[in-house]
Amino acid sequence: MLQNELNEVSKNMEVIGMLKDFVGETVNSSLLDPDDCWQPTDFLPDLTKEDALDEIKKLRERTACIPDTVITSLVGNMITEEALPSYQTYFNLMVNEERELTSENGWVRWSRAWTAEENRHGDLLNKYLYLSGRCDMKEVEQTIHRLIYNGFNPNTNHDPYQAIVYTSFQERATKISHVNTGKLADKAGDNTLSRICKTIAGDEARHEKAYKTFMSKIFEIDPNGALHAFDQMMRKQIVMPAVLMVDGNKNPSIFTDFSAITQKIGVYTTWDYASIIDHLVALWKIDSLTGLKDGASKAQDYLCTLSARYKRIAERMKVPDDISLSWLSNKTRLAF
Repeated sequence: MLQNELNEVSKNMEVIGMLKDFVGETVNSSLLDPDDCWQPTDFLPDLTKEDALDEIKKLRERTACIPDTVITSLVGNMITEEALPSYQTYFNLMVNEERELTSENGWVRWSRAWTAEENRHGDLLNKYLYLSGRCDMKEVEQTIHRLIYNGFNPNTNHDPYQAIVYTSFQERATKISHVNTGKLADKAGDNTLSRICKTIAGDEARHEKAYKTFMSKIFEIDPNGALHAFDQMMRKQIVMPAVLMVDGNKNPSIFTDFSAITQKIGVYTTWDYASIIDHLVALWKIDSLTGLKDGASKAQDYLCTLSARYKRIAERMKVPDDISLSWLSNKTRLAF
């Protein structure tokens, strides 16, 4: 890393340190006590009861009506959630200067509490899909293993500001993905899965709001640095968390294929990407920032016109006619 970049990161870390008390208050106001949280078992058959097998049968009957594309999209969402160890490690490297995971520092408390809430998402979706019988769970488990094995690099250049921009964007993207999957599950007749997806989306919405608030505070304290980070992050594009879910030599393009399916069925699309840019630009009042240093006007122009570029891309995008993935139990070729 060049010296000027090191200096910038050091300066940004000072601001991050200034926010630790505010972040600690957000843990108390925005995240839930473990005793008050929903848990995966609230949505799953109770295997301690005599009618457990009947409940599993009902679950399988509901999921049998869900299209292969929706199941595949749900599997990809679940795999993304299951790579949580990589995300927590990354976040701690960005903001945890104490290198102490039991610290009462607001940022460290946030990392623990946020991770604890997120951990339920992968657990619930994994168990639900396992009971459904719709997936080749060995293939799914190998993909999860590979994704965590490969690590996670959102390309934020060790900059905590860019990390907060990334999480603000990504939490909103994840919320959208779960909401849209829930709608498709409901349409297919699985009201329980629909409720699961919408419940997870509710968690993501709370997390999204918190990260956006953290970034809003950074804009108040250091508008030049915040604008630069937002500009840099968007010029590199937001790398999806599951981008490294490559399955070795078996299917090195599995993430691309998964993304094509979510694009085709409307779970997460280029239109959504553009809408998130619009939302963040408006929320952080990018067009009306004043008192900025040289070069800021260029960044403002770029960010304020960026969503229009992605909308034009979305209008021209084409999706492959069919895609083959190994996550489904019947190894069916997915024909759109």
